[in-house]
This record gives sequence, structure tokens and C-alpha cells, in this order.
Amino acid sequence: MVASAIVATVALSASTALAADLGARDDLASVEVHGFATQGFILTLANNYLVENSTHGSAALSEVGINFTKELPGDLRLGFQLLAQVFGPVGEYSAQFDWFYVDYHHFDWLGLRAGRVRIPFGLYNDIRDIDAARVPILLPPSVYPFNVSTLGFAQTGGELYGYGRVGDAGALEYRAYGGTFPADPAALGPRPFTPTDLNTTYIAGGRLLWETPLEGLHVAASFQAFQLHYTANFAETPTTPAVGARIDLFTAFALGSLEYSYGNWLLAAEYGRWLGQVDSSNTGVFPSSSRVSERGYVMAAYRVASWLQPGLYYSLLFPDVHHRDERQDVQHDVAATLRFDINPYWLFKVEGHLLMGTAAFNPIGGVTLSALNGGIPLSGLTTDWGAFLLSTTGYF
Repeated sequence: MVASAIVATVALSASTALAADLGARDDLASVEVHGFATQGFILTLANNYLVENSTHGSAALSEVGINFTKELPGDLRLGFQLLAQVFGPVGEYSAQFDWFYVDYHHFDWLGLRAGRVRIPFGLYNDIRDIDAARVPILLPPSVYPFNVSTLGFAQTGGELYGYGRVGDAGALEYRAYGGTFPADPAALGPRPFTPTDLNTTYIAGGRLLWETPLEGLHVAASFQAFQLHYTANFAETPTTPAVGARIDLFTAFALGSLEYSYGNWLLAAEYGRWLGQVDSSNTGVFPSSSRVSERGYVMAAYRVASWLQPGLYYSLLFPDVHHRDERQDVQHDVAATLRFDINPYWLFKVEGHLLMGTAAFNPIGGVTLSALNGGIPLSGLTTDWGAFLLSTTGYF
């Protein structure tokens, strides 16, 4: 069986829930089915975050999904997931194919997937949609930013993967992928402009995971690059006419990951540097830029009982390694979570965040205005603030 950095997390974090099987397992018509529904709530003490009007409380955090997988003769496997969601301004409960694939896997050391395939970046990117497989409601935002989650979750193309023992040194798993991702302007999230004509040139990357001889310890390195283009349309104001700018965005991400599970403990840390380069046809309204960001976190979780698991993480973000002093140049996020497993099919989470700085509002595209806060510059938002979240998920 292929090793994965998320295996320990799933084993520790999720209660075992049986899939629904349509037909007998050895029947050609049989299908394995999983489903989930999640409803969340967020309240911030200052600064609207993730969704509009979070300072007054918002329930615009919900999703429902169902997936089907089928083993076929000839080492083939098929699967797809339908997802409907509302995440602030993104999504209108319209069901879409979140992922789908055809998978051929005859040798442990070589497999092939094609379709809309989850992106294996870091430890947890490819389980973003599995609330039961983690403790936090929100994964550390420095490494798993929410404003680009729909862009970075899956890619349409192909993936090579494999797993092999390396003697006494443990085992290695590799995954390499390439393709494009959905050209949906809404996936850029809230901006002080209207994006149109979004299209992607490519996305490519890979992850190498080392399953060390020390049981429970995984070390991984991830790399990803992508390029996209869009038009940023700024509305007319009392002092300026309507204007647009053609944007070319190139990004390259490198990330190192460490995860260790021992008994009821789970410890994880990740650190990376991400390059973002923006070229604009109209630098007067949308400046060109190039910057390297620094991102990382440390996280711990402990299963106290079968029904209770607390977790804690500290996440740190510098959008530009050359600017670290002002509130818009840094984001500290200390988060504490209590996860309650009511039964094998239902869980409830409570989470609090203490945040210092406003860099989390800074989009990859380089515009430093917070669209969720009336276009106020990041330097004008409250420096120290807090967020409180609730979520409940039913799944099988």
C-alpha cells in the first residue's frame, strides 16, 4: 500500500466511518460511496475575514459533497466527487465536479492518474475537503491560504506516482503532476476589482515523501509552479474613469514538511518560500511586482479520549521577506481547537484564533487593499484581533 503523510493524521483525527457500498464488492456494478455535509460559523472581533460581515457573525461557510469510487479489472480505479459550497463570496450551492480521475496502478513503484486530480502539496493540501481527517477547522493559513483554496486544491491533467522500500533507510513515495486548473474568476476570491478572461497556462509540481526508519516520522519536500492571466477591471469612481489592466501572474512554491505521530500525539511543522511575480499592462492602477514570501507553522494535537481531541498551532506569514515591520507585512496566527466526535458519523469543532498583523488579507496578485473591508488599506485595519469559529460535519 502506498504510504502517505496524511495516513497518520487520518488514523489519529478521524473516527472510522464505513462507506456505503452499492452492490456486492466483487460485483462489477458495485460502487463505494462516501458523503459529507459541513456547516460553519465565524465571528471576528475586528476586520472582516474570509467572508463578508464576519464582524457581525456569518454562517457563509458550508459545503456538501458525495464521492464514488470503483475498482475495475486490469488494475483500474475510477472516482469522482460532486461538491456544492458557499465560502464567503465563492460558490452558490451549485454542484460541480470537485475531482475525478481514472487510475492505473499495476506496480507499487509506478502508477498513473488522469483527470481532475488532487494536488499533493505539503502534508495536507489534498485533504482540504475532508474535515474528518484533521483537527483544525482552518488549516494553518500561511501554508494553506483560503483565498486561493479553489485554485490550489486540484489540477486537470495527469499525475505519476509510486512507492518503494529503500532497505533499512525506510521508504520513498513520489508524486509528480502537470496540467491546468479551472479558469473561474470567482476562485480569486474578493478583490477591489472585477477579474475577467481568466485563463491558465500550466501548473506543474511534485512531492517527495520519505517514510523514515523511525515509525511515525515522515519528511517531505514539495515544489509547485503555475502561471495564469486575467484582466483586472476597476470600476469608475468620482475621480477616475473605469479602467482595466491585463495581468500575468507567475508563482513558484517550495515547501519542506515534517510530521510525527506517536501514540495519541500528532506533531507537524512546515516551512516554505514562495515567489510571486506580477506583470501588469497598466502599472498606474495595478503595479507590477516581484516578491518572495516566507511561510511556516508548527502544530500539535493529542487525543484525550475517543470523543475528544484538542489541537494547537502557530502560523507565521511574511508576504515579502524584505518588509517585516509594519502590520501589513506580517501575520501571526495562534489557533486552538477542540474537536468532539459525537459518534463515528458526526463531529463538532470549536476554534479560536488570536491574530496579530493584517498580511492574511494580502492576495497573491499583489494588491494591498482588503476588499472584505471596504477597500481599506491593510495598514488601516486593526493590528491585533481575534476570530471565533464553529463547525459541524456529518459524514459516512
